[in-house]
Amino acid sequence: MNETRTTTTGGHVRPYGGVGRARGWARLALLLIAGCAAVVGAGAGSGGWLVLLAGLAGLALAGAGVWWMLAHRGGARFLGGLLAVTAPVGVLVLYAASGLWVVAVGALALWAAALASARTALRSLRRPRGTHGRRTRPPRRPVLIMNVRSGGGKVEKHRLVERAEALGARVVLLGTGDGWTDPVVEARKAVAEGADLLGVAGGDGTQALVAAVAAEHGLPFLVVAAGTRNHFAMDLGLDRTDPVRSLDALTNGVELRVDLGDVDGRAFVNTVSFGAYAEIVQNPEYRDAKAATALDHLPDLLQGGAGPTLEVHADDARIEAPQAVLVSNNAYARADPLGGGRRPRLETGLLGVIGVRVEGAAQAAELALLGERASGITSLTARRVVVEADRDRIPVAVDGEALELPTPVVCTVRPSVLRVRVPRHRPGAAYAPPAIDWRRIVRLALGHPDPRTIKDAYDV
Repeated sequence: MNETRTTTTGGHVRPYGGVGRARGWARLALLLIAGCAAVVGAGAGSGGWLVLLAGLAGLALAGAGVWWMLAHRGGARFLGGLLAVTAPVGVLVLYAASGLWVVAVGALALWAAALASARTALRSLRRPRGTHGRRTRPPRRPVLIMNVRSGGGKVEKHRLVERAEALGARVVLLGTGDGWTDPVVEARKAVAEGADLLGVAGGDGTQALVAAVAAEHGLPFLVVAAGTRNHFAMDLGLDRTDPVRSLDALTNGVELRVDLGDVDGRAFVNTVSFGAYAEIVQNPEYRDAKAATALDHLPDLLQGGAGPTLEVHADDARIEAPQAVLVSNNAYARADPLGGGRRPRLETGLLGVIGVRVEGAAQAAELALLGERASGITSLTARRVVVEADRDRIPVAVDGEALELPTPVVCTVRPSVLRVRVPRHRPGAAYAPPAIDWRRIVRLALGHPDPRTIKDAYDV
């Protein structure tokens, strides 16, 4: 991977290496934008503008249809779903009948290529994750806590117990009986017995609880990607398809320093959710029927008939009455509520905050057209986030675990307190496409990249 190096002279950042390649991609992106405009202009005669604008209207109608489908029940839900499907189809038929389908396809292709080039320009500035790892001696008394129920039985499927013990680790199993063993109790017991590394094979919620104990005692922490989604493992660059490879860190590992989130004294490694999602995951049916449970409860939550009214204070900023709030341990690359997303960095010392407020079909259409830049999306970073409500206690989802906490709920971040041991040879984190700021792309194309452009492209 191409690596960008910078030197500082007189307070200015002088980039080398990857910036030259990035500048070329930025210039290509601007050329593609110009080509897209030329194609649209060429096909806009004889009423063509109206047909092209109909495409945008169709996308807006599809967004409005999705809103009606989610925010209503019965006939309104059926009509919303029908509109969400038929509006894009109607636009395609209109383009075909008018003969402008070639123009539309050409313009969309050029626009998609421009976006890809712009993101590649930022990606060319990206520094490989592995350069940040620090070599350390292998642990002598590692203890791994494994949840046999997590990830549909990945611990047993991949024979993680036998493989870990063969590498010298002591294994503590959770979820083997009718009751539940507290991972925090087991982690503290392991520390008292002389463990020099704590690790977890399980979901993000269990990871966070044991990570807090490791950070408290200054011990390295090992993540085994044996959960269902493994968001934390993904952002650490681990192989989520083969949890056995995570165990390589026991013998051939490097150490990363990452942040740890805190919500009212409880650690989190990924996210804390408030509002609609937190309300939905409280339902016992959610684990077995996620989509059906969400559709059943969303109308009341989106229309304001259920759930608390929230107010969020993120440092000096305020978000009033959001329907959903996501506080993350470091910011996500994009604030798109419909995208999976990932965090490019885990050591900024800042929380990411995404607030969502969609009050009707018009704002839903705007969200469909503008994505994370829509007025209903608020995205920012902060060191301290306080969530207030019109109730004494509110539902909160911490790393996917359903809780109920007293208000106000305070989220903070503990910078670089967690020593994470990862395999020296690992796939690395997937590239997180950033939101495209065309002003920054233009500056990069003209040979004037600002230091923030380079810094923000670096990974942990």
